[in-house]
Amino acid sequence: MRNDDSIRREDVPGFAAAGCTHTERPPWLKQRVSTGTAAILAMMNDFRLNTVCLSASCPNIGECFGARTAAFLILGGVCTRNCRFCAVPKGRPAALDPEEPERLVQAAQQLGLRHVVITSVTRDDLSDGGAGQFAACIEKIRERCPGVTTEVLVPDFCGDAEAVDTVLKAAPEVFNHNVETVPSLYPGVRPGADYRRSLDVLHRAAREGDCRVKTGLMLGLGEEEQEVIAVFDDLVEAGVQSLTLGQYLRPSGEHVPVAEYIRPERFRWFEDVAHERGFSQVAAGPLVRSSYHAGELYRGRRDSLTDENE
Repeated sequence: MRNDDSIRREDVPGFAAAGCTHTERPPWLKQRVSTGTAAILAMMNDFRLNTVCLSASCPNIGECFGARTAAFLILGGVCTRNCRFCAVPKGRPAALDPEEPERLVQAAQQLGLRHVVITSVTRDDLSDGGAGQFAACIEKIRERCPGVTTEVLVPDFCGDAEAVDTVLKAAPEVFNHNVETVPSLYPGVRPGADYRRSLDVLHRAAREGDCRVKTGLMLGLGEEEQEVIAVFDDLVEAGVQSLTLGQYLRPSGEHVPVAEYIRPERFRWFEDVAHERGFSQVAAGPLVRSSYHAGELYRGRRDSLTDENE
């Protein structure tokens, strides 16, 4: 699963960023340009809201903002974890903002969203990891926006089952928690996270919640093919129904380097394997992200996003 011109995992011990280079992005990773980005950014500034689109340097920001959609990033804009793939700022977060759910609803109404995606920074400093704020946002949307569906992409809450249950009791239509990569790469990519803990979060959501359970993986970090398939099996066993697969893109020279750019046809192959392993929904492609066309995936209007990302 490796291109001849890619960096091999064994050539970057510990994934040390210093001195590492990676190949130029291939043509299938070209992003669309939109003139609507500035207007959405201005609106989010007015509402004092963060988006994962901007904070995480999502490659699809132009396309999504141009279509007047966005994934909200709650609990502030500073993360307490130090994942080495993520562009979200790290440090000491500000105090919880009790007015954030109200502003989020107002922004969703102004955008005319029918499927609202809510994610967050990780807040290990909070007793419930921010679960109550997720619940408040879901409940506020249900109260003020009849017929609008909600999808949450939550952190692992340090494995706190009560925190997971707090979100589930608010009854989002989709409960998402990303495992991100294969277990062998966790020490170098997700320090502070634990693969089995993430599986437990997903399993609890599948067992206790009345919602669709979803997760996502990045490819191109140096994972082996059989490792990816083993993760598929673990996820299906945990009760996960929906899966997204996308290309890891290095946000800066301080982050984990790209080990390989996966070709679109390889994503199609992984998509087929994922369906064979038992997932009911799979979105796979170089530019696919957890929230990319999330509403269409939820409504079953899109079997695959691969062709759109070639």
